[in-house]
Amino acid sequence: MLDIISEHGCFGGVQGFYRHDSRETGLPMRFSVFHPPREAGQLVPVLFFLAGLTCTEETFMIKAGAQRWAAHYGIMLAAPDTSPRNTGIDGADKDWDIGHGAGFYVDATQAPWEKHFRMESYVVHELRELIVNQFNADESRIGIFGHSMGGHGALTLALRHPDVYRSVSAFAPIASPTRCPWGRKAFSNYLGGDETPWQEHDASELMKRRSMPFPQGILIDQGLSDNFLQEQLLPHAFEQACLQAGQPLTLRRHAGYDHGYYFIASFIEDHLAFHHRILES
Repeated sequence: MLDIISEHGCFGGVQGFYRHDSRETGLPMRFSVFHPPREAGQLVPVLFFLAGLTCTEETFMIKAGAQRWAAHYGIMLAAPDTSPRNTGIDGADKDWDIGHGAGFYVDATQAPWEKHFRMESYVVHELRELIVNQFNADESRIGIFGHSMGGHGALTLALRHPDVYRSVSAFAPIASPTRCPWGRKAFSNYLGGDETPWQEHDASELMKRRSMPFPQGILIDQGLSDNFLQEQLLPHAFEQACLQAGQPLTLRRHAGYDHGYYFIASFIEDHLAFHHRILES
């Protein structure tokens, strides 16, 4: 059952916020959807946005300014929460980079996280199926993008499920989580001390074993005034992996831009145009 939290007129369409009981996480989950005007009369492509650490299903819809361009291109936008909430897990609210608000878009295998923290299965299967079944979304035209932790999620989920996603892009992604403090902390908690399984959730490691999985290209934007660039994000690792795999990549480095949503809002039109071109081809 889908509960409507609120719906608002927006650029000729509707911005909606919803809640449902999730079979994957075993808890209520919230998500948001922008319905473009043309959805009223036809199936439209859907673009999933995965947000970063501490964010919710509201952050992108409130801050990015994406609805104007989604209405223009006729693209549905969908954004899940970044983790299950109110899990009752001891310590889940202790640190901002692990637990609530920090699901890292993986299915946890370690206690106490494994019961509720099943974000990969939630995003790729349950939420996608719910949106296709409930709304006028075309399941043959699905793309994914994200920011920071969500950029990691977008790249890895696209590489792990190329049959689901036809297009992928990212803003300032955690491009090699096995090599940075954020990723190592999350993976050791969610996936355990053996680092072998970590490689399956690292976009740079996954890309090394692929052969041009997205022939129409991948788009990444990165601000050069981003405080997290050198220690946490490591875009050069993904750049080198794409070169090795023969994967077309447009990695744009922007002087003066930091890690926040002013940066995302500055280039969001380019990402919507990029996905529109691929999803309509």
